[in-house]
Amino acid sequence: MQLDSTRTQRTFTRTARVLTALQMDGVLLSALGLLALISLVVLYSASGKSISVVSSQASKFLLGVVVMLSVAQLRRRVIRNSAPWLYGVGLILLILVMFKGSSALGAQRWLDLKFIRFQPSEIMKLAMPLFCAWYVHERPLPPSFRDIMILTVAILVPTVLIAKQPDLGTALLILAAGSTALLLAGLRKRYMVGVLLLMIPVAWIGWSHAHDYQRQRVITFLDPQRDALGSGYHIIQSQIAIGSGGVFGKGYLNGSQAQLEFLPERATDFIFAVIGEEWGLFGLIAILLLYLFIIARCLYIASNAQDTFSRILSGTLALTFAVYVFVNTGMVTGLLPVVGVPLPLISYGGSSMVTLMAGFGFIMAIHSRRRLVGH
Repeated sequence: MQLDSTRTQRTFTRTARVLTALQMDGVLLSALGLLALISLVVLYSASGKSISVVSSQASKFLLGVVVMLSVAQLRRRVIRNSAPWLYGVGLILLILVMFKGSSALGAQRWLDLKFIRFQPSEIMKLAMPLFCAWYVHERPLPPSFRDIMILTVAILVPTVLIAKQPDLGTALLILAAGSTALLLAGLRKRYMVGVLLLMIPVAWIGWSHAHDYQRQRVITFLDPQRDALGSGYHIIQSQIAIGSGGVFGKGYLNGSQAQLEFLPERATDFIFAVIGEEWGLFGLIAILLLYLFIIARCLYIASNAQDTFSRILSGTLALTFAVYVFVNTGMVTGLLPVVGVPLPLISYGGSSMVTLMAGFGFIMAIHSRRRLVGH
């Protein structure tokens, strides 16, 4: 018995040394790995038992891990100095999308470079918190009115460019990332009130310039039954799936809404409804608790960071991840309009997963440098 205990202790010690050498936070890495495993299990059911979908998701997660490991090796100064350049490149690519972007399903969001086709908006998901953290670094906090205006312009320009593609979901995430960075920098109360008041005319202007399908989403959110077989179909089927799961769920692979294909986009945007139908309320709570643990761990790392740049960057990335979760679960349950935001690290997809893992790589890098300084 004592021999087994000694072996276990040695295994833990070796694992800790490996993670330290790789600049990894074992607690956060374990939680992300568990989330990825859940994704593969749920996707097998949501995709109609498709092994190809599961293997594709697994390969994308492994790619994300490689990206996370690579980013985690970067030094804090390198990360900070690259922030304005990454923001500038992202902005230029977004402008190029307006003129040279390729279209699909009525949206012009992609750049096709022959050897790769990607969405520049994914770059801005990382560039925005990096730029905001870089700008307020070594400046007096809370930020002055001039600094707030500069950051506001820096936030709104890519937000508007992405919204015009149109990609309202990603635009809102970019806006949320920039706004969160401003709040973490110590935005004064009077400026917060001013921003809230400014939202009234901005919302009116946004509504008047919104596309017809975007307006329809808001109307459908307010009354899904208005067009039950059209624009309201997604949210109605999603609510039926979650409601029919009850407390304990129907059982794995036994969800009628998912297996009989009543639920649209069940492997991507509405995968949370599949979890609710098959795993029930307990399953949904377990997933949300895992998300909460990941967010709390990231905020803990942010609170122990060594400088303003590191604290704001890691805190912004953590809270933006929370916004991802809130928006997806809110739209699937009918609490928010449908804006096309996937459930992070569970929904099927590649570019979003790699971007998220890169963000966690930045947080890992900040944590490892803090640990080295502490020693």
